[in-house]
Amino acid sequence: MMEMFLKILYFIFISVLIQFSIATVLILFGKGKKPTPDEGGLAFNELFFDYTNLPQLHTFETRDRKKMTYRRYSAQADTVIILVHGSGWHSQYFLPLAEFISSEGLAQVYTPDLRGHGPTPERRGDVNYIDQLEDDLADLIAIIRKDHPSAMLIVGGHSSGGGLVIRFAGSRYGKQADAYVLLSPFLKYNAPTMRPNSGGWAHAYTGRIAGLTILNMMGIHWFDYLTAIEFNMPEEARDGTETLSYSHRLNTAYAPRNYKKDLSAITQPVLVVAGMADDAFIAEQFEPVISQYTKVQVKLLPDLTHMGVVVSPEVHPVFKDWLEGLGKR
Repeated sequence: MMEMFLKILYFIFISVLIQFSIATVLILFGKGKKPTPDEGGLAFNELFFDYTNLPQLHTFETRDRKKMTYRRYSAQADTVIILVHGSGWHSQYFLPLAEFISSEGLAQVYTPDLRGHGPTPERRGDVNYIDQLEDDLADLIAIIRKDHPSAMLIVGGHSSGGGLVIRFAGSRYGKQADAYVLLSPFLKYNAPTMRPNSGGWAHAYTGRIAGLTILNMMGIHWFDYLTAIEFNMPEEARDGTETLSYSHRLNTAYAPRNYKKDLSAITQPVLVVAGMADDAFIAEQFEPVISQYTKVQVKLLPDLTHMGVVVSPEVHPVFKDWLEGLGKR
């Protein structure tokens, strides 16, 4: 009996050792080459507009006593919408959309700078643990609820921000929102909605991510601080506030755990908006993919790019119709 027990322990030890060895090799040698400016990318020139009316940054305190920043667009409305930015930048580019929503009296808008992002993050491109972004979002919601206890609360996000919103919806916090809006959301690196390397925008260290994921499954998070992805932002779009790489834990935190399960957890109204000229994702795939897991309204807009779906005036009537429809419910 003891001999059999020792054999089992030996087998377990060897299996763990092999997995650890494979993970180590992948982590060390799974980086790949860095992205270069001539490899494509997103149309960041669409974000070169007048930011004169950009609201000042406010702060809120998270559960770990850190100060996080957000912008607020006030309105005489009993609806609040939080808009979460995509990878690489921060909340600034929501200005045209947030101004429209607030000026029309459709909703009060909050646009947070996620941990690891913005003008002055504590550690750019990193978080403390994998679930921290959704915890931060829940902390912001708790503060908003104190000021607007009876308001309809909508959580929305663009690109990777949409991925975080899907992750949030599938978490223990998911029922805190009354509705969700996803602007060309990231689902998964191999989802049917993906273009290769997000159209040249993202360069993932796939081998390293695989190795770190193996270690995470073993309960080992020692190396989660290592870089897992880099972004191909053109020089002319950089001003020192961009975030050009993410640690493994931030990269994981920014995406759904399992987009199929996370979407299946949503019972609230969902709007998905994408542009037919999206240079990162395949817009036509959003409806057939997402509708398998939750009831969704999908609006595809011709000629709009991945960034255009946020900053173009063509998006405004879509938001107006949807928000007014929610109000009637």
